[in-house]
Amino acid sequence: MAEYLNRIGAGLILLDAAPLSYDWVPPKVVGRESDQEQLAGMFASIGTPGMSCRAVITGNVGSGKTVLSRSFADDLARHLSTVRFIQPVHVNCRNHPTTSQVLQRIATSLDERHPERGFSASEVIQGIRRNLRTRNQHMLLILDEVDHLLRKDGGDLLYQLLRIDEGRNEAGTLSLILVSQEQVLDQLEGAIISRFGRSNHLRLKPYTDEQLKAIASQRASLSTRTGTVSEEILTLIGQASADTGDARVAIELLEAAVMRAEKGGFQQVEPMHVQRDAASRGRAVEPSVVDELSQHEQLILLAICRRLRRDPEVTSGDAEKLYHVVCEEYELKPRGYTTFWKHLKSLETRGLMESRTATASVGRGRTQHITMPQSLPGQLEARLEHALES
Repeated sequence: MAEYLNRIGAGLILLDAAPLSYDWVPPKVVGRESDQEQLAGMFASIGTPGMSCRAVITGNVGSGKTVLSRSFADDLARHLSTVRFIQPVHVNCRNHPTTSQVLQRIATSLDERHPERGFSASEVIQGIRRNLRTRNQHMLLILDEVDHLLRKDGGDLLYQLLRIDEGRNEAGTLSLILVSQEQVLDQLEGAIISRFGRSNHLRLKPYTDEQLKAIASQRASLSTRTGTVSEEILTLIGQASADTGDARVAIELLEAAVMRAEKGGFQQVEPMHVQRDAASRGRAVEPSVVDELSQHEQLILLAICRRLRRDPEVTSGDAEKLYHVVCEEYELKPRGYTTFWKHLKSLETRGLMESRTATASVGRGRTQHITMPQSLPGQLEARLEHALES
């Protein structure tokens, strides 16, 4: 008998791996109670037939935007089940960045037999409206990472969705939540902003160490045996991820610690199982993120990575000089200062680097200091070089 296989499925610590994935939506949101109340206030009138509500949720990577919006939509549907039939629909615009893809996703969520092509955007929108009206449903549409849609197709789809009931006898077909890392209202035209209202913007702050501990505690309680992940371990995870304020870091640290302890045959998670990852924490950047960058964004990031492999930070002035050197290496003409600065801000928005303003070390005035706390510059440098050479 192959007795060593008895360990498979034994579950010394782990009972259910699903809650250790940051894509998993928990039954209850922790650490965002006050934000939930603010969001509910923006939707105070949604229980009234004929009314529609809107909100914009922004925040850094791992600040809980998706979990908050999806959990809110599900809770709202249950809460109003005897008053109004709310149909939550979630579309990730990173995966579906064009108007036609978003509309197809919405249409098939209501009717999986909806044809993939053959209709204009306005025809699909009115088909969605008819479907909802026939079923007496009100859609709560969440457009997640909506900045990808805006960069690809502009704000035309948002404008059409906001006017879905225009010229009709009945109103209140659709409510809308936009989710983004960026302050997307600044990218929209006045007609759309006026319909959303600037007061309907919920900006999520980075999680504190206590909030991150609470998130890890919830996930641990739903995925592991009782008593196998102690308060000491949960506190350690909260502290180790507090510098980022990113729930994904806390969840990843918990998952890695649980799996390391499980594979080692331990009866509970020990501090060393967390400390190994926490001490050498560096978040990997997905290849798709590098591929999505423009050529000159890749060149700028490569220049910054090369400096940050040996120095903790680099000034924006030095970064520009290094960018010129890299352009010469690849026999490309560097962009002007304005475009360079625009690309820097784009890289920061994508979470690939961070900057702070401080007094210049040479001369007078202030300058930007660039760091890369969430990535390993050496690994990212190799990935960028591969992308630029392919």
